[in-house]
Amino acid sequence: MEGQDIGARLRELRRMYGLSQRELAKRASVTNGTISLIEQNRISPSIGSLKKVLGGFPISLADFLTLDLQPRAKVFYKSDELREIAGGDISFRLVGRDMRDRAIQMMHERYAPGADTGEEMLSHAGEECGIVISGMLQLTVGGEVRRLMPGDAYYFDSRLPHRFHNPGTIDCIVVSACTPPSF
Repeated sequence: MEGQDIGARLRELRRMYGLSQRELAKRASVTNGTISLIEQNRISPSIGSLKKVLGGFPISLADFLTLDLQPRAKVFYKSDELREIAGGDISFRLVGRDMRDRAIQMMHERYAPGADTGEEMLSHAGEECGIVISGMLQLTVGGEVRRLMPGDAYYFDSRLPHRFHNPGTIDCIVVSACTPPSF
C-alpha cells in the first residue's frame, strides 16, 4: 500500500457510492472519526482495518488498490455519437468508438421492412442477445425460426448459423449485445 494515497482513494470511492463518512462508518462498524482520519491520511490503516472499512462497499481490497476510479474511456454517448457500421436497409449503431480491449459490443439495430442479413447464414465465435423494442424480427438460429415482437428477446451461441429478417411493414428496432465484439 506504500506510495498509494489511500485516503484520497477511500474518499473518491465513498463519494462514488454517495455515502457520508458517517454512513460508511456505520456500514463498516467503525467510528466516523476513523473514516475521517484515513481520508485525511492522518492514520495509515493496517490491511485488516482497511479490509474492514471496505466491507462497507461491494469491493475487494485488491480492486480498491488497483481499480482506476476515474474512467479513462468515454462512458456516456448521445444518440448522434453512436457509430454507424452498416447503413441502408439495415443500420447497426455501435456504442463506443474504440473496441480494442472491450469484452462486449452493444448496438442499436434498425431493420427496414423486408430487410434481411442475407441468404447466407452468419456464424462467428461468441454469444449474442437482444431485445426487440419495436416492429417484428424473424430470427433463424440453427434450424429454429421465430418471429419476435416488442419485448421479446433472444440469446444464443453465435457459432450456430443465424439470420435476421424484418417481415413486417414498419422498421424493427433491436438493442443487442455480442461478446466478444464481432465488428
